[in-house]
Amino acid sequence: MGDLKSFGENGNEVSDVGFEGRRKSCWYEEELDQHLKLCFALNRILHTGASQYQDIALLDTKAFGKVLVIDGKLQSTEIDEFIYHESLVHPALLHHHNPKTIFIMGGGEGSTAREILRHTTVEKVVMCDIDEEVVGFCKSYLLMNKAAFFDPRLRLVISDARAELENCVEKFDVIIGDLADPIEGGPCYQLYTKSFYESTLKPRLNEGGIFVTQAGPAGVFSHTEVFSCVYNTLKHVFKYVVPYSAHIPSYADVWGWVMASDSPFTVDVAELDERITHRIVGENRYFDGETFASDSKLSKAVRKSLAEETQVYTEGTAKFIYGHGTGHKSHQA
Repeated sequence: MGDLKSFGENGNEVSDVGFEGRRKSCWYEEELDQHLKLCFALNRILHTGASQYQDIALLDTKAFGKVLVIDGKLQSTEIDEFIYHESLVHPALLHHHNPKTIFIMGGGEGSTAREILRHTTVEKVVMCDIDEEVVGFCKSYLLMNKAAFFDPRLRLVISDARAELENCVEKFDVIIGDLADPIEGGPCYQLYTKSFYESTLKPRLNEGGIFVTQAGPAGVFSHTEVFSCVYNTLKHVFKYVVPYSAHIPSYADVWGWVMASDSPFTVDVAELDERITHRIVGENRYFDGETFASDSKLSKAVRKSLAEETQVYTEGTAKFIYGHGTGHKSHQA
């Protein structure tokens, strides 16, 4: 995980001992790239450890509440996770005419399942996460997702998502990739590849089915890390592909998602809002029709890069965001 350090009032790093009378704070520090770091002041460390597959930490921060960190990368925070999870879930489910069966790749913290289960059309959700320890401590600590884990429509599977999709005969209306970022040595970069999308995932979609995945940073300077490549890869597999993005404060960047289907996306702003009213229990904090219309209008620089992107994500030509996984036993999520 990222480093935990203490700093004095003047901002200089100090040791935990011999700090006579001066106030100090504990900080979580994460490298975004070689020359850029992000720091969060901590109230306390709730959990740290290493599972069979990845390093895990759950931190209580002053600015963003509880923060989940996996393999040194911040995954979500209590204060602004709703932006990420509403953006991941609702566009795909609302563009589908009647989503009943949903498969989540990853999603161990439970927030994606929580948002899916707000949809009244949904009859069954399969959440497949390889890391039982992540799921366990998220169930214990992330109280806002407690109800989702006990919803009778949810079936939790602790397994490799690739193997689960390869072995199951069931098809789904929507498949959601709530995976960890593709980092070198991490557990899931193979689930961003063309071969996986084409041979394993797409055959598990019903007619008219939709796939959506988180696709990494999507800012003006960061979108070429993996976002443009994931977009281009999905264009080689599906007929209709829609990239979109939103600013997430705790990530200190714009984040990207890509939605794909062999059926066209024809739902307009008014119809999205109509479906929100009739299908979703409770009020969204971030997502509505106008928001999606805005989020799917990318900046000139990003549009140009996506249009010119030629790389396809494969096992041999994988792209990674900055960082490195722990390289435990599995390389799939």
